[in-house]
Amino acid sequence: MGPILEIKNLRIEFKTFEGVSHVLDGVDLTLGRGDTLGLVGETGCGKSITAKAILRLLPVPPARVISGEILFEGEDLLKKSEEEMKGVRGRRIAMVFQDPMTFLNPVFTIEEQLADVILAHGEGDGSGPNSRREKITRRQAVERGIELLREVKIPQPELRIKSHPHEFSGGMRQRVLIAMALSRSPQILIADEPTTALDVTIQAQVLKLLGDLVQRHGHSVLLISHDLGVVAKVCKRIAVMYAGSIVENCSTVQLFKRPLHPYTRGLLNSILVFSKREGEAQGIKGMIPDLIHPPSGCRFHPRCSEVMEVCEEEKPLFSEIEGDHWVGCHLYKRG
Repeated sequence: MGPILEIKNLRIEFKTFEGVSHVLDGVDLTLGRGDTLGLVGETGCGKSITAKAILRLLPVPPARVISGEILFEGEDLLKKSEEEMKGVRGRRIAMVFQDPMTFLNPVFTIEEQLADVILAHGEGDGSGPNSRREKITRRQAVERGIELLREVKIPQPELRIKSHPHEFSGGMRQRVLIAMALSRSPQILIADEPTTALDVTIQAQVLKLLGDLVQRHGHSVLLISHDLGVVAKVCKRIAVMYAGSIVENCSTVQLFKRPLHPYTRGLLNSILVFSKREGEAQGIKGMIPDLIHPPSGCRFHPRCSEVMEVCEEEKPLFSEIEGDHWVGCHLYKRG
């Protein structure tokens, strides 16, 4: 049985007033069934664009898919109609966003919003003794909402479901979003920077919750973050993205033990230095390039400490360097 999700050579551009921004430059990504994959990189590198492209949430225009495939269980989501995508979003692939207050309406109670999400999909899941898909009532939707709040470890869910979003802490609001995402038992859960606005203690709680839910229900998870430490706590594999391209993809253990791409090494040095005595973070020089006028060849070459002449002329192939460790870098060019 193949992977549940495959992204192949995905290229996306945005038309802006300044010109055409080449946001994704041939992204290749694979998510196995029941796997947890972390997608990391600096802010603005294309992580969230990739996630939204999977669910076809990008505004068209200004966004435009130039090439590629997004295969979910072997079917290309880019070829599906909008009506067909409604059967995918929420039911089969769900997304948790980073800012709960943007996606929770302050006017309505948690009960109203959870029940509406459950009812929006219209049917039972067909998992009962008669295996039939039946319309559910609002009362059943509320009961399901209470179960979901209990599952994401919100205390006294029967009472708290009557609350409004402002009566919850940031961590609790994020748990509500996770409950909404899980309401239809999706096969894939995409979490886009789910802990960014939370303090360290609450981050740890939310990450543990995600890990527990994955282990209990077997969801496949794509966790997006700029923080390598965050994804290391949850994910079996990590894909590193830079300026619209995946530059390295391997197991979490391999990445921390033997990072191969200069960009990955730079990311690790910027966080691992605090365990040393120098006292200063060893950041990566320069900034992410202007994607309206991206660098030729390897997009990282203007910032790379190991740049070669070929890096300025040719984009490196993304290839397997050693056992299931994939890198796009001319340092490992074969032949």
